Amino acid sequence: MAAFVAYFFLFSSVFSLSLLFSAVVARDTITPERGLKDGETLVSGGGRFELGFFTPGQGGSGRSNNNRYVGIWYRSESEKPVPVIWVANRDTPITDSSSGSISFQNGSLAIIDGGTNTIIWSTPTFPSNSTAILTDTGNLLLLSDTTRETVWQSFDHPGSAFIPNMKIGIDLTANRPRFLRSWKSPWDPSVGNFSLGISSVKPYQFLIWNNSEIYWRSGPWNSRVFLGVPGMNSNYLNGFSVAEEAGSINFIYAAFNDSVSNQTLFTLNSTGIVEQLEWDEKKKEWFTFWTVPSSQCDVYGKCGPSGVCDPSSSPPCSCLRGFQPRFREDWNRGNWFGGCVRSNPLSCATNGSASGTAKNKGDGFVKLEKMKPPDSIASLSLDGAEGCEGVCLKNCSCVAYAYDVGIGCMFWSGDLIDLQKFPVSGVDLYIRLPVSEIGGGNKQVKVIIVTVVILGTTVICVFVFLMWRWLAKHRETRHTDEAEQRGEKKLIEKRVVGSELYDKFMEIDGEQNCLVQEEGSELFKFDFKVVAFATDNFSPANKLGGGGFGPVYKGRLSRGQEIAVKRLSRSSGQGLQEFRNEVLVISRVQHKNLVRLWGYCVHEEEKMLVYEYMPNKSLDVYIFDSDEPKLDWAQRFHVIEGVSRGLLYLHRDSRLKIIHRDLKASNILLDRELNPKISDFGLARIFGGNQIQDKTRRVVGTYGYMSPEYAMEGRFSEKSDIFSFGVLLLEIVSGKKNTSFYNDEHSLNLLSHAWKLWNDGQALELVDPILGSSYSEPEIMRCIHVGLLCVQEFAADRPSTSTVALFLGNDTVIPPVPKQPAFTRAATSRETASSEVSVNDVTVTTLEAR
Repeated sequence: MAAFVAYFFLFSSVFSLSLLFSAVVARDTITPERGLKDGETLVSGGGRFELGFFTPGQGGSGRSNNNRYVGIWYRSESEKPVPVIWVANRDTPITDSSSGSISFQNGSLAIIDGGTNTIIWSTPTFPSNSTAILTDTGNLLLLSDTTRETVWQSFDHPGSAFIPNMKIGIDLTANRPRFLRSWKSPWDPSVGNFSLGISSVKPYQFLIWNNSEIYWRSGPWNSRVFLGVPGMNSNYLNGFSVAEEAGSINFIYAAFNDSVSNQTLFTLNSTGIVEQLEWDEKKKEWFTFWTVPSSQCDVYGKCGPSGVCDPSSSPPCSCLRGFQPRFREDWNRGNWFGGCVRSNPLSCATNGSASGTAKNKGDGFVKLEKMKPPDSIASLSLDGAEGCEGVCLKNCSCVAYAYDVGIGCMFWSGDLIDLQKFPVSGVDLYIRLPVSEIGGGNKQVKVIIVTVVILGTTVICVFVFLMWRWLAKHRETRHTDEAEQRGEKKLIEKRVVGSELYDKFMEIDGEQNCLVQEEGSELFKFDFKVVAFATDNFSPANKLGGGGFGPVYKGRLSRGQEIAVKRLSRSSGQGLQEFRNEVLVISRVQHKNLVRLWGYCVHEEEKMLVYEYMPNKSLDVYIFDSDEPKLDWAQRFHVIEGVSRGLLYLHRDSRLKIIHRDLKASNILLDRELNPKISDFGLARIFGGNQIQDKTRRVVGTYGYMSPEYAMEGRFSEKSDIFSFGVLLLEIVSGKKNTSFYNDEHSLNLLSHAWKLWNDGQALELVDPILGSSYSEPEIMRCIHVGLLCVQEFAADRPSTSTVALFLGNDTVIPPVPKQPAFTRAATSRETASSEVSVNDVTVTTLEAR
């Protein structure tokens, strides 16, 4: 009996373990009988890849939402982020995080939104039953149940990643490209602006497009390396090969060592950068091994036709020998896109056509080493290296040639586009020039003369520089002694502090000849070359946005410090007055809720302001823009409190009382932690002493934010800023612009809409619907209450800045009942209201939208 009991328990244990094992063993297939629900995943046979539902940006960025996508990613036990290599429904997410499923529907594999019971993505329909299987190469296959042949695969529809055994190319028969396409943003996998593919003509090359414009190219493929990728050798990307199959051209990457500990992939990110990611087995995480474009010279056609880009030079662009800038004034300003033209025409004559045979040999070639081959190769030849020059000389349209053992002779005609000087690798490029440009005579004599002149000039310059330094030091010592004798020690200490601040900033930039500190100021005057280089010559790719002042560009100084550059537009309604005003005002105030001004740049007609960089753009993006993730209530209230503190500092706590006059959502910038910072002081005014208000003959500002006394009569004060703050507060709560009600027959604007809801006891209906119910009702009601107090028609009725801060920060203080807001009284027509605005005692009134 005891033996029977022992055997029974043994059998039960084995049976239970077998059931448990079968339950946890991961599956790699989807069949018509068994689909996949959100929360379940497929795992490839070798455990390398995983397929399932995911939400981008979850777990750290703070930008994720509830959208669900079906994707394939590298499987990892680590909690650190893993790269997603393919997304099925990248443009059609499921908004309900628990209702998605994948199953076969009428012969196709489909993703079902259970909330609406609709198909949001599917493969083509196949006549016979199929099985979906996730392979250990990361490929999702649909296999016919009858023939077991592949009828569809995810590798034929690449996402943003290129992994071993994938193909990138062109199906010529179907005229269908097989390209990578970037995500719209790190948290939005929908198709972005950038794509990566190959050219359709030999020699093939990789190209990155920004929409339809070429952004970067790899240079021609010589069967071993890309000639436009410096430092690349045959072992660098050992697995690349090109396959010219029937009706298609494909690049294939097969890793030399494809073990789990040696995983690699290439991904095209949302900013157009290709990154090679490698797996670090020790740290159990992915790291960036290589990126391209990696410098400003990698941008396609950076220096225009016949212009050469050298990232080690400053400025980076120069003309080829025998060429000069097409537009000299633009070139001197750092606008190089016009390129260069020949200083003298070629001597070659033709028999009536540009491609005819040369009648004379009045041309020659100059050699440029370590060059990226230009784009648009006109023709190829299998002649040896020694034969290339003769072939080019016989053709008058041939303007340059190069030779590579894997390609042969390469010839160019017309403009030479996308020239770049490399520190290593590249090719020897031969540029055709008239003999007069190449030079003749006794070259040794010329070399000697040039050498002597250079050496002599250098010696003189060094001597003058040393003398200048000695005299300057002597003068400084003498002045210091005199100052101490007169008791002016404070002045000397002030100069020392300024010097220390200068040295500290130099540690950030490291280019002492590029910045000049303004005397008696903590601002720095930037050299134009520094600003142009930092913004990649004001590249459209670095443009952050713009306003009444002009466009704003992101920049990076040589030591990595990120900056934002506001460049005054020639067509701007603002000018030198606003520029000087902003420099004067913001240089005198410092607060954690005010954007910091590093300095400015004035160069000929150019005027620029250099600020600290705010990576999260402006507030209006996150409350008005439907394409961006919205802030939750806690984040919005944090912004409201921060703006009120910044305004309180300007009005009361600063050594100068400053009226901003243009407070609005687009002038509130957000840093990495979403802390708000008030910006754009171009219209600000400084009040002196006990001054309460002022009057202007030039009304400037933004429609919807201006108080009635300022818009009608030009009077402004602390209370006009409070009015703008009230409008901003109601916009943050509602997610709607004040001016978005223009065509609404029930409300003139957001203020009248909020006032109506308040009087009807339905104020919570003003709340942005995207917030759902995830907010503090007392907190949000207090904000609506304070907002209505701030936008009251008469300035005397509005609370002061300190009172606003008290109301927002103390829930025990009960604010008074608000009166009717401005611009909400009924009018016979909108035209009547408009006509009333123009009747005032301001002799010259200019309403400027910004």
